Amino acid sequence: MKVNNCATPCFSVQQGFAFWIKLTGAVAILSASTTAGANGIALNEQSASSAGTAYAGRSSSALDASTIYGNPAGLTKLKRSEISGGAAVVSASDDISDAQSSAPGTNKGDSVPLGVVPFLYMSTPLDDRFSMGLGLYVPSGLINDYENSFQGRYHGSYSTTKEITLQPTIAYRINDYVSIGGGPTINHFNAKLQNYLATGALNNGQDTRVTMKGDDTALGYNVGILFDLSDATSWGINYHSKVSYELKGHTEVNGSPSVIPLDGKYDNKIDITMPESVDTSITHHFNSRWTGYLGTTWKRWSRIKKIEADNSGLSPVGEAAGLGRMTEEMNWRDTWSTAVGASYQLNQQWLLRAGYAYDPSPITNADRSVRVPVGNRQAVTLGGAYSPNSDLTIDFAYGYLWDSKVSVNQANNSGLQPQYSANYENSANGVSVQATYRY
Repeated sequence: MKVNNCATPCFSVQQGFAFWIKLTGAVAILSASTTAGANGIALNEQSASSAGTAYAGRSSSALDASTIYGNPAGLTKLKRSEISGGAAVVSASDDISDAQSSAPGTNKGDSVPLGVVPFLYMSTPLDDRFSMGLGLYVPSGLINDYENSFQGRYHGSYSTTKEITLQPTIAYRINDYVSIGGGPTINHFNAKLQNYLATGALNNGQDTRVTMKGDDTALGYNVGILFDLSDATSWGINYHSKVSYELKGHTEVNGSPSVIPLDGKYDNKIDITMPESVDTSITHHFNSRWTGYLGTTWKRWSRIKKIEADNSGLSPVGEAAGLGRMTEEMNWRDTWSTAVGASYQLNQQWLLRAGYAYDPSPITNADRSVRVPVGNRQAVTLGGAYSPNSDLTIDFAYGYLWDSKVSVNQANNSGLQPQYSANYENSANGVSVQATYRY
């Protein structure tokens, strides 16, 4: 068989292009990796007031208007209107060791740039029973940017995904013991992914670069219920729905060999569902100073069993390469994360916090990649709150998290991606600050 006067080996390269573009469109959208926040591609950084206790008690403690994310039913606990906002700054490190590949290159690690995660909430009570609010937060959105000479660049060189959510909310106190709340979520998701193909032998030493971009806006919802079991104890349950996206954008190929001229832009469409989660926690006031928090979160990562993608607007060569509808297996698994925390009221102005969390990886050894080299995660946190008066509170928190040591083993399935294996040890430091003004 000949394609563009090229013999069979070159056609194998064309098939390799087809395989890789399929892989890019179908898989990479979920493959941005960092060691910030929750595991997989989720983030925990939606408030600083919850960060100090490792987010334990998030669904059972209405500390401020950020309860719109943690449990919207908690708005009924806020007796005054307030604006609450801030950001988390995360510095992550991924240390690479024992790297092996037939390709030349470096393995510096530390591929996650300094990240900033903002959040903003507003709330107001309408009467003794009804409250309403509005939240803007980032449920997921991670980045992975390896050096240009990274040895595993053929399996992943650059990845970024960003998901931003706007949530109008209403809450209602049914009686002295039970409150409910919820609202729709308006979610925007965008992504940019980049890889290289080992085509230098056919292309004067130049590798081919493939870049994929796409975005979409979709609806979901967030609902919760809060029980006051006693004057000292509260129990909450919160549900974040799945959000189904149909990302549209393009896949761009640059620097392909002249014998396989695939340079250009291909329209793409990728179906992806971000999974739902259930958070439940208990908050107990032991006395006027000590409060304990215990929580667990279930995340239905098993929704990400496969990703389906379509490419259109193909050139004749692209059509011949079989770039059309494709499905890629992912095989992620559900996880249960747990957290425990405590706070101590030092005096009228100062509150101190501490916490610990464990969050297992949704990715098995067989499916781990250089884009998602995450393991089982642990975190310890310290934090506090300063209230100079009843109108203003400044919350702050510091967290250190680390993954178990994991291995990545990626084969050369396309013929254009040299095999790569390495061990990863991930860790991160995060600082969160939040200001809440009541009026």
